[in-house]
Amino acid sequence: MPLRLPKATKTTTSRLFSTNTLPLLSPLTNSPSHFLSLLQECKSSSHIRCLHQQILARGLLSPPPSKSSSESPLSQQLGAAIVSSYLACSALTDALTVLERLTPSPILWWNLLIRQNVQSCQLYSAFSLCFRLRHAGARPDQYTFPFVLKACGELPSYRRGTLVHGLVCTSGFDSNVFVCNALITMYSRCGLLVDACQVFDEITKRGIDDVISWNSIVACYVKGGSPQFALKLFAEMGNGVSERSSRRRSDVIRLVNILPACAALRALLQAREIHGYAMRNDLYWDVFVANAFIDVYAKCGMMEDALKVFQGMGNKDVVSWNAMVTGYSQNGKFNKALDLFNEMRKHKIELNVVTWSSVIAGFAQHGHGHEALDVFRQMQLAGSNPNSVTIISLLSACASVGALSQGMEVHAYALRTCLLISDDDCDEEEDLMVQNGLIDMYSKCKYFNSAHLIFSSIPLSKRNVVTWTVLIGGYAQHGDANHALELFSNMLKDGSSSPNAFTISCALMACARLSVLRFGREIHAYVFRNQYEAEILFVNNCLIDMYSKCGHIDAAQKVFYRIPQKNYVSFTSLMTGYGMHGRGEDALSIFAEMQKCGLSPDGVTFLVLLYACSHSGMVEQGLKYFETMVKDYGLVACSEHYACLIDLLGRGGRLTEAWEKITKMPTEPSSVVWVALLGACRTHSDVELAEYAFKQLIKLKYINDGTCTLLSNIYANAGLWQNVARIRLLMKNSGIKKRPGCSWILGKKGNVTFFVGDRSHPESREIYALLGILIERIKALGYIPKTCFALHDVDDEEKGFLLSEHSERLAVAYGILTSSPEATIRITKNLRVCGDCHSAITYISMIVDHEIILRDSSRFHHFKKGSCSCQGFW
Repeated sequence: MPLRLPKATKTTTSRLFSTNTLPLLSPLTNSPSHFLSLLQECKSSSHIRCLHQQILARGLLSPPPSKSSSESPLSQQLGAAIVSSYLACSALTDALTVLERLTPSPILWWNLLIRQNVQSCQLYSAFSLCFRLRHAGARPDQYTFPFVLKACGELPSYRRGTLVHGLVCTSGFDSNVFVCNALITMYSRCGLLVDACQVFDEITKRGIDDVISWNSIVACYVKGGSPQFALKLFAEMGNGVSERSSRRRSDVIRLVNILPACAALRALLQAREIHGYAMRNDLYWDVFVANAFIDVYAKCGMMEDALKVFQGMGNKDVVSWNAMVTGYSQNGKFNKALDLFNEMRKHKIELNVVTWSSVIAGFAQHGHGHEALDVFRQMQLAGSNPNSVTIISLLSACASVGALSQGMEVHAYALRTCLLISDDDCDEEEDLMVQNGLIDMYSKCKYFNSAHLIFSSIPLSKRNVVTWTVLIGGYAQHGDANHALELFSNMLKDGSSSPNAFTISCALMACARLSVLRFGREIHAYVFRNQYEAEILFVNNCLIDMYSKCGHIDAAQKVFYRIPQKNYVSFTSLMTGYGMHGRGEDALSIFAEMQKCGLSPDGVTFLVLLYACSHSGMVEQGLKYFETMVKDYGLVACSEHYACLIDLLGRGGRLTEAWEKITKMPTEPSSVVWVALLGACRTHSDVELAEYAFKQLIKLKYINDGTCTLLSNIYANAGLWQNVARIRLLMKNSGIKKRPGCSWILGKKGNVTFFVGDRSHPESREIYALLGILIERIKALGYIPKTCFALHDVDDEEKGFLLSEHSERLAVAYGILTSSPEATIRITKNLRVCGDCHSAITYISMIVDHEIILRDSSRFHHFKKGSCSCQGFW
């Protein structure tokens, strides 16, 4: 098949250039003016280079000495025209080559070249040009330095900025207000607030400052995290005391600079004053000012005021819409944000990356991870490219629903789009934000190997407080809490990043999970030394939770009463602690105190109240609060409330009534209700009802080691060993493994863990010897082993031996062996304490001078002088 080649075009003389031809010049064409006109017609760098070659070949840039001096200006003009043409075609390297050969080299074109390098983000080249122009014989002027300083600020490079500052001083431009304003902005972008203030102070002393100087330093304080000083300067700027002050008139830039300071401080009063000032001075018409007011009102939580500004705008741009969408989303009014987003699409308003990211972030923050992913797919179909904020919001969405595979896809996308490649052209800060988001996502999806790999790939000097906090928080909530505390210790030893209140809270959560009181106290001391306690309420709330779960409820109470302004979480945390320790009356007292403070209880509050009543045997009070929740407060009882109610009645010996409550539920009972009933059946040895509850759990596909073990124990207690074998076979066929019971106690060198029959400890001989002595002594006091808790089909003597090796007993013996006289022994067990062990430890507390505090999976048991705080309700 013949190729269809383009036909040759016939050269014409009517037009010098076309898109496919080069200029044809007569050898006699030597007029510079002719070349000047030709250069004006050039549309590509290749044509300019062709003309440049011919100009050089004719020697028009360097006239011979025989020519008259009148041609020299034309030669200079021709060189400048070549530079101008190259710059117009963005051929910066060619323009630089010509400039360095021109004599004299005009500073105007150097300035244009530097500006174009800055605009095209060739910042290092822009900086080097400042010094190359001097070698070419040009002298920098007041227009040179602002462009070069802008390049240093955008890099940002403090070292290069100081070099240019030195050149400014030696060149005599340190008194030029335009150059000094550029210096303030450069230092601000480099994060050097002190240096920026020093330049500002110098120009104000000389009296050469202008409104831009003040705008620049105000913006510097806002960016530097000192909004209070920004507001102070803003007030000085408009006081009109002197003639010079009167020249510092308010303008659009000034208002746009100061309003973010109000937003950062949530300074609503000052924002309203500035709003009135803008109205009086007719500055309100500007779209940038209106957008800034929407932003500040949104950040102050005043969305009604933000809406008034938005509706009063004559000309709205996409930033106006984005500010409203983001404001609604951040203030928890996500439905309104979504309505506004849909309205934008309905009116075909351009949706940029900020719009999409705001909606994705809103879905993610409200736990709607799948919806966030759907919006991202729509964003891709619309052709909008995500930025780092979008990626971080997506990772948060994946983390909220445990969508590991989608999170991995986002990770791959970030790698493909170079959001995780640090080089001179990428923003390292954004890069780190994405990495932190990935660590958070993998941690919350319990994929800790990948989370730790990303964490380890970040150099120690580059890790910020968020990097440490997300991994510590991940381990504390979803992984091994020991790793969380180890990381926290490493963070303190490293010293490059100081923990913030969120880091402290995560570490306290880890202490609470492990019930390590000593470590929790050390963190409390750190908090006290660094004044977190006085400033941040949720740290105090975490301290209450930590002390409660570490068995020191009195310390939790002290923290609670030291809080000047308590919130809902403060009261709920202490009520939960009292419930865990069987102090139901104290929990009800705190509830009454909460009501006196004007805080309205919600569903969680009543859940805590029912829990406290259940673990204190307060059946009638619990039933009363259940009815009060529905009748007096109009709250709808959910499955968790009914589960607590069933547990309450079951512990109180009213199993029949518990079953009646289930039959009268307005909705189908969920798995948590049937588990509560199964637990109650174990207390009352009701095999038939237990089997029914277990069948319901099978229907709901809620079968795990806990539910299977519960039913197996009920069968074992009833002597139905064939049914026990059947449950064990079911577990084997379903791949369900029973968690081994273990107990741990804090020793001199950290936690010491014991399993049933454990003899791995170096002091195991002494432990078993002491345990044997203790058992003999308490038998003399009337202790009789409850062999029904030895869930094996063996004789009673063998059952008694098996019971004596339970992990909680070994931990008690170790605690007595290693503790000083009268010291409190604190033990934690991962499962519910064995009934026979509970009885044995109660007797042991009669013959030792120790209070024994045992935390199991359900509650705390305080054994002292032959009694337990649970009073049998466990």
